[in-house]
Amino acid sequence: MSRKVIAILRGITPDEAVPICEALLEQGIDRIEVPLNSPDPFDSIERMVGACGDRALIGAGTVLDPAAVDRLAGIGAGMVVSPDCCPEVIRATKAAGMQSYPGVFTATECFAALRAGADGLKLFPAFKLGTDGLKALAAVLPPEAETYAVGGVGAEDFADWRAAGVTGFGMGTSLYKPGFTPEEVARRAAQVVAAWDALPG
Repeated sequence: MSRKVIAILRGITPDEAVPICEALLEQGIDRIEVPLNSPDPFDSIERMVGACGDRALIGAGTVLDPAAVDRLAGIGAGMVVSPDCCPEVIRATKAAGMQSYPGVFTATECFAALRAGADGLKLFPAFKLGTDGLKALAAVLPPEAETYAVGGVGAEDFADWRAAGVTGFGMGTSLYKPGFTPEEVARRAAQVVAAWDALPG
């Protein structure tokens, strides 16, 4: 996994799933989540895992309970992303051998997530936290804690967030909206990858 950019495919349908996944992979984005409030999300995830699971980390977003975690494990998903910090979901995710990225906003939520075993922290909504908020959190977080800015952050903001100490990004509507063709997704993914690759270090 080279670039720490997670593509968030909210609203994708099963028939679109594999072509969109392939378009992202061709441009160099290999971390992909399907939010569970999308149409038939488990079907989409299962299709992507079957077609691209050897080349990508594929999982679900908007995961709110351990039952969903169990279902994801059963179809071969590798990642669980949530909008909130739920220790039960984090522990179930890690017990199933998947990577856990819970949503956090405060120091209390950050440390609760890390204590439960989270692999990374999804700073959400990042545009409300801002880079100043991240800098304040980074002063107290363990230096090895991975942080991902999600929500209202575009490729044009990557440099500012990296300077503030963020590890990676979750990209939603800037990469995919329902109705986008694979070609449109590939074009947008290329822009995101170019912005990532331009970052120092």
